[in-house]
Amino acid sequence: MKLAQSYAHKTEDDWTPLFYRILQSKIIDFHRKQTVKKKWLSFMSNSDEENGETPVENYADPVNQKPDDKLRQSQAMTELDLAINQLPVRQQQAFLLRIWEGFDVAQTAKAMGCSQGSVKTHYSRAIHSLRNELKDFQYD
Repeated sequence: MKLAQSYAHKTEDDWTPLFYRILQSKIIDFHRKQTVKKKWLSFMSNSDEENGETPVENYADPVNQKPDDKLRQSQAMTELDLAINQLPVRQQQAFLLRIWEGFDVAQTAKAMGCSQGSVKTHYSRAIHSLRNELKDFQYD
């Protein structure tokens, strides 16, 4: 709705980066609010989360894998998630927009509201940090 209200006058090519910029801002706002809520309302929690269960974990895995492969993949994904969360926000944004969303440098710069050089710097730093952090999980 925010995109339609504020950027209806923009060209269609501008909508995708603008959408992701708005989405990223909303995600950051959400996480900030969650942090405040957790500090003040820590006594209230979801019993499923306390048990470490999520609805996704209750579904069967359709892929037929060996248990040791599943364990290694699970550990690698957990480490990747932790490593991404430890990155500064701008590096997270650059990495996720470039790798996850497949944006090029120009689209990422537009979505992040910075120069292409800044995107390259943030992305490069994110990649180097993740490589150092996850070197135990790299395949030869």
